[in-house]
This record gives sequence, C-alpha cells and structure tokens, in this order.
Amino acid sequence: MERFIENYQGKEFDLIVVGGGITGATVAYEAASRGLSVALIEKSDFGSATSAATSKMIHGGLRYLSTFEFGLVRESLKERRVLTNIAPNFIHPASFLVTVYKKDKTPNFMLKIGMLLYELFSFDKNWLWDKSKKMPHHKSVSAKQISDMFPNALTDGLTGGQMFYDCSSHSPERFTLAFIKSAVKYGASVANYTKVEDFIIDEGDKMKTVKGVKVIDELSGKKQNIKGKLVINCAGPWADILLDKVKENTGDQELRRSEGIHFITKKLIDKHVLLGSTALGKHFFLVPYRNHTLIGTTDKEFIGNPDDYKVTKKAIEELLDDVNNSFGKNEKIKYEDIVYTYGGLRPLVEDQTEDVYNSSRKYEITGEKKNGIEGLITVEGGKFTTSRMLAEKAIDKALKILQLPKKKSISENNYLYACNIGNCEEFIANKQKQYTEFIPEQIEYLAKSYGTEIDELFSIINENKNYTEPLNKDGENLAQVQFAIRKEMAVTLPDIMLRRTGMALLGHPGKETMQSVAKLAAKELNWDNKKLEEEISKMEEILQIPE
Repeated sequence: MERFIENYQGKEFDLIVVGGGITGATVAYEAASRGLSVALIEKSDFGSATSAATSKMIHGGLRYLSTFEFGLVRESLKERRVLTNIAPNFIHPASFLVTVYKKDKTPNFMLKIGMLLYELFSFDKNWLWDKSKKMPHHKSVSAKQISDMFPNALTDGLTGGQMFYDCSSHSPERFTLAFIKSAVKYGASVANYTKVEDFIIDEGDKMKTVKGVKVIDELSGKKQNIKGKLVINCAGPWADILLDKVKENTGDQELRRSEGIHFITKKLIDKHVLLGSTALGKHFFLVPYRNHTLIGTTDKEFIGNPDDYKVTKKAIEELLDDVNNSFGKNEKIKYEDIVYTYGGLRPLVEDQTEDVYNSSRKYEITGEKKNGIEGLITVEGGKFTTSRMLAEKAIDKALKILQLPKKKSISENNYLYACNIGNCEEFIANKQKQYTEFIPEQIEYLAKSYGTEIDELFSIINENKNYTEPLNKDGENLAQVQFAIRKEMAVTLPDIMLRRTGMALLGHPGKETMQSVAKLAAKELNWDNKKLEEEISKMEEILQIPE
C-alpha cells in the first residue's frame, strides 16, 4: 500500500471516505468492490481510535435483548456469522459464562429465557464455510461448576449461570487493516495522516454542494484539494465536528460520546470469558488474551472535544472497584497489577436515555439535504460487528445519490484480503509443519495475524536471519516491522507496535525490544536521531499507566 496523497494529481473520485476506522474501512471496501472510484483518508492512523479500543469481541449483544432491540441483535448475530466466514483467521468462537447472584436484577430463569431467544436469533450460527468453527448451544452451569472454572469468583449468593458462545477478534487493529487492504485490492486510493481542514463547497441559491475536501498531509505539511462527487463522513466520534465545517461551525453537538476503557493484567482466568455485573447492573468482561487477562469495559458519557480524550486514573480505579466487588474471592486485583490500559469513545446517535450505557448501538446513515447540503452523507453510531452491513446500506444510498445503476454487494460472499482460508485449524497445522524451525505457538499467532500473507512474512525472515529471534512469547519478530513499513503504510512507532503488530499491546515490551524495533524503523523510514528519540518518547508516553 502507498499513500496516494503524496502523488495526487487532481483526479475526481466517485466517493471520498473520511475516516479510516472500521466504519470507513468497510465503506471504502464496499464502494470499491462495487466498481466506484474511491479515496479514503484518515487524519491519524487506520483503526487508531475507537476501532482499537474494543473488548476484542464480535458478538450479537446479549444485553440488547433486555431493551427489546431484537432487530439489532439479529443483525449483529447474522453479521457475526458473515465476518467469521470472510475473515476466518481473525474471528474465532469463544465461550462466555454469565454468572447469576441472588442480588442481580436478572434472575436465572430470565437469563435462561434470554439464552433461548439468543439461540433463536442465531439460528444460522453454524452455517459456516469453516466447519472447525462450529459453536455449541448454550447450557446451564451450577454454582459449583462456576467456582471450579473461576476459583476467584465470589461464591456468596452465587446461584449458577449460563454458558454460551459468541466470537472474539484476534486483532481488531489488523482486522480493520484487512478491510483497508481489500479496498485497495479493488482500486481504492488510501492515505493515513491526511486531515480534512474543510470542504470544497459550491454555493448555490438554496443548497450548498460538496465537491470534495481540503486536506493537509500531516507528514509533509502539504495542502491539497481532493475532488469527489460524493463525500461520506465516517469520522466516528468526530463526525459532528467534521459536519460543523460545512454547517458554518454552528457548534451543535449531535452525537453523544461514551467512554470505554480496558486494562490488561497477569493471567487471572483460563479459557472462558467471564461476564459479570456491577452493583448498578452494568456488565464487565474478563477475557483470556495472550496468556493475560483483558478486563473491560466502562460506559460513561464523555463531554468535550474527542481530541482531548485520554484514559484517567479515576476511570481505571472505578472499573477496578467494580470488578473487585464482583470478582475477587481469594485475591483482589491491585492497581499495580495493570500492565497496559487503553480507551476510546463510542459515537452514539440516541439521546433519549439518561445513561449512555442504555443507549442503543444502532447506526444512522443520513444525507445532509435537511441541512441544505448536497454531496455529503454522514454515518453515525453503530458497533464493530455490524460495520459491514452498515457499509452495504451506505453504498446503496450512495449509488442512488450518484444516480448510478444498482450493483449487488459482494462483500458477504467473498473472503477479505489474505483471508481465503477454508479451514483455519488445518491452515495453522500445515504452516506449523512447513515452518518446523519455529515453535508452534508462534506460527499460530502469526497465521491468525497475517492469514495467507504469512509466507511473505517468512520470506523476509529467510532473507534476514537476524529477524528469527522472537521478541515476545507470541513469537513476534523484526520481520513484521519491515513488513509493516514496506507493505502496510506504517510510518510511526505506535503504528508498528500497536496496530500492525501487538508488540506493545501487553504493556512495555522492554527497553531492548523497543530499541531494536525503533532502530529498524529508523533505518527503513530514514529517521535521524532526533526523530528516533521522539518516536520512542511517544511510545513511552502511550505505555505509561496513568498516575
């Protein structure tokens, strides 16, 4: 992939997509795969904001049954199956255990009814291309069984629970990138670090018409006008701020923003995801993740500019207290046990609820004629799991606005880029036999991360024997750094260590690893010593636990 902005010569695109998170990525892929000429621009790095701040799940949303959002649950469960089909190396079945206590607002019999509904809405869950991913039905579990599986779970008032299956995402960051790569495969032009400063506007008597966007290349400082017949605003938590640029900066905040944070600790659980509830009835997850435990999430309204958002010690302590009050029979999780923390803002379109936790995760796709603007669509809300369907509907709308013939979507029935794997278990086993000089766990991790591109990665290792040394227990290595820069548009150290690889997603990787990665990046990207130190300092700041 190459940043098209560096060589842009004034081409007019059918569609300009603003925002390179999962929504923009799926929209760009959907549009390009239907034959539209597409430009996608992202002000930071692809998938660097909300799309990276997830619980690493692809799920139907069991809790939405309680708010009677049956349509959203059904769509999410259908899309869970679709994403498992088209990206088998990224999406995998996971067992979830819901605990029930006497104090809980939802008694066990109500949870059982919910489970039956969830099964009904996921009737097609095993209509999978990869039969190794078949998911069992839910089942009831006793209090004793829960204690055996989770010795640290509180037992006072524990009445039992339910075990069911949803899916986890191996790497939301690389999954988002797979959609970007798929868009590029179909001819899309993409660029990260390209910020929209304003819209190109044709002022009419009664209606403004958007003709493109005015951008600045954040790497070179060069300003450009990118021309397009239609612009789709996929800026997530920034969508209303971007819209204000064409609405004469009214400052009206149309979006609600919900903060969700997570932190990672040493391994606390084995193979099941534990779904618990707080004293206020809100849910949290303990998720097995790379021989550690991922804990999240919060759902608290954020007021202010999303550019100013950061995870605070107070937010971490609140989540820590909630978890310890519901999970910590033998040992409480301490603040110093946290090795890494991250957070992000969810864009919400519903403003009828007092608490954002109860706000819908539905999405909206709106043309802006109501605001006196043509040539612009805004996409707001949604959740990671339903992003592909959102994109399909957005491009249906775009084709209608552009007065182009209807063209059927192909995204539901085609593998994403480098994901054409018929049986994931067999694929991993074959790669383990092919690369016997590496440990099986390393091959499994890299096969899930790179899909069929794993052979290209190992060709780099074969050419550079000093890249064979694993940098962590998952077997990540310096070949991935070179691959990220040369093939995947990584231009900063955080791009490499947080999004193209997972080298820093378990906390600080160690000074030696940081230096090795940074020095290779400096060589590949022609950084001088000052730039090298700036990039290392940037990573150190990101990895700092709030104090």
